[in-house]
Amino acid sequence: MLEFPRWKYVLILLVLVLAALYALPNAYQKNPSIQITPSTSEARIDDALRQQVDGLLKDAGVTPVGTEVDDSHLLVRLHDADAQTAAADTLRPALGENYSVALNLASTVPDWLSRFGARPMSLGLDLQGGVHFVMQVDQAAALQKRVDGYADGIRTVLRDNRIGYSSVERRADNSIGVVLNEGANVDQARQHIATSLASASGQGVAGSGPQIAVDGNRITVRLSQSEIARIATDAVEQNRTVISNRINSIGVAEPVLQRQGEDRLVIQLPGLQDTAEAKRLIGATATLEFRAVTGDENQAAAAVASGSIPADSRVYYDENNRPLLLSRRILVSGDQLINANPQTDQQTGMPSVGITLNSAGGKRMLDHTLENVGQRLGIVYVERIPTVRVVNGEEVRSARTVERVISSSTIRGVFGREFQTTGLSRDEANDLARQLKAGALAAPMDFVEERVVGPSLGAENVERGVTAVLYAFLFTLLFFMLYYRMFGVVTCLALMLNLLIVVAVMSLFGATMSLPGFAGLALSIGLSVDANVLINERIREELRAGMPPKAAIVTGYEKASDTIFDSNLTGIIAGIALYAFGTGPLQGFAVTLVIGIVASMFTAIVVSRALVTLIYAPRKKLKSLAI
Repeated sequence: MLEFPRWKYVLILLVLVLAALYALPNAYQKNPSIQITPSTSEARIDDALRQQVDGLLKDAGVTPVGTEVDDSHLLVRLHDADAQTAAADTLRPALGENYSVALNLASTVPDWLSRFGARPMSLGLDLQGGVHFVMQVDQAAALQKRVDGYADGIRTVLRDNRIGYSSVERRADNSIGVVLNEGANVDQARQHIATSLASASGQGVAGSGPQIAVDGNRITVRLSQSEIARIATDAVEQNRTVISNRINSIGVAEPVLQRQGEDRLVIQLPGLQDTAEAKRLIGATATLEFRAVTGDENQAAAAVASGSIPADSRVYYDENNRPLLLSRRILVSGDQLINANPQTDQQTGMPSVGITLNSAGGKRMLDHTLENVGQRLGIVYVERIPTVRVVNGEEVRSARTVERVISSSTIRGVFGREFQTTGLSRDEANDLARQLKAGALAAPMDFVEERVVGPSLGAENVERGVTAVLYAFLFTLLFFMLYYRMFGVVTCLALMLNLLIVVAVMSLFGATMSLPGFAGLALSIGLSVDANVLINERIREELRAGMPPKAAIVTGYEKASDTIFDSNLTGIIAGIALYAFGTGPLQGFAVTLVIGIVASMFTAIVVSRALVTLIYAPRKKLKSLAI
């Protein structure tokens, strides 16, 4: 009996509606645009900035499609890529270093679609393009930071073992000079320093680790060339890991992150819209430093006025631009942070960041608070801001460091690995927690190149490729309609629904379509065609065996379904294996393949049977089939 459950018709209709809804955003083209985001806490996004931008663009002869302002950025929509480039060249030098001016692609999807969570499918760099960054790691700063850490460890180990010293300083050649007090046990000091350095560097006392030389009461610690090279390499690799975490926090699909030369990283973000946010998160080196307060406001003001700053102190300024004396010694730095979460202080109700340190940082903080209850602890917010200046028509990139004290509260109790820091606004607390959670950079990084990458195949090749696929699809449909007649029409409808479902699912989950993805889509369409061929040929065999038409339809679908399921299951297993063990393009191919296979099984077995039943079931006397 040729029957089909009504609830399956409802299911098909629901799938059709949802697929059309979530595939529809792909029909809306994106506008080339300029996104302006504050780079410093002093910058503001308001109507005054909007009027300034409109005036600058008018003077430059650039007419925008529209300008949109919200709390976090200003978006200028433009007609084409040429206008986008002209607008960027005009706004970057005019707005200066307080704002990040980034090239962008702004969505034109209507609000009513966005409310359903519908968004267009992202295209890879090879089809749509994206943002291309080249960043350079400051390996010299990484080396200085590591040597400063060694020097701080030497001070701690000498103090813990009650060995008197007058100075422990990093020299210009990145060696460490230790001057012991008269009468101090030099051999004992050397042994403790060697043990401390072996643990800190992960190397043995001899060999490639730091080398120690003794001259009277002076000890010199010098890094070997292999140790220096290892520190530089580790800095690049750690920064690569941190940048990867930050990219993942943005949610970019199939990013490219690879080393270039000895000290550079190439970052490609395909199909990304919020390029300004990506640049800010990737390039940001904001972190915290915890330092002991060595003098109150009056002492700091007097020291600044006289120009006589104590040797063990530095002058910092708080948000009200008041000076404060803090120790040169860093108790805990950003690279010792394990986790950070934005919170609300239970006592004051003010925004805060809950911080968790690693064991070494927690022990150092515990030791300091044990000995300094009642004293003050300063928390310094350090932000490295990329700057761009136009010199002789060319961009000159550099960076400036902003340091400010966000808190200098009294230590009222002993704490170690977990504590809270306050003194930030809500936005600053959220941003700082996100950056710290992603990881601390081992060394500062600068943007040495930034550009938007067009389709690698070229616009003409992409257009020809789409035309070729379209004609191939039409020829396939024409062949099916001529060869299988009515069943060919059913196959064509199922095939079009299959494509609609694949596009909708990939759009819904934010998957990126690239050239390998198109290959996977083409393969899944081939499998869908193959499934329909199996069903149609099975029905023809039953008809040739003398079976009545309606019974032939039922038998053909039942017997072909098992074969289709088995063959497609092997394709799904292969796709899962490719996704699990592959990277980048292979994963894009695998995702599209698996989604296409599942959709093809649904359309070939369920949708086509529903259509055939809808066409032939009402006929009481069916003598033949158009197949």
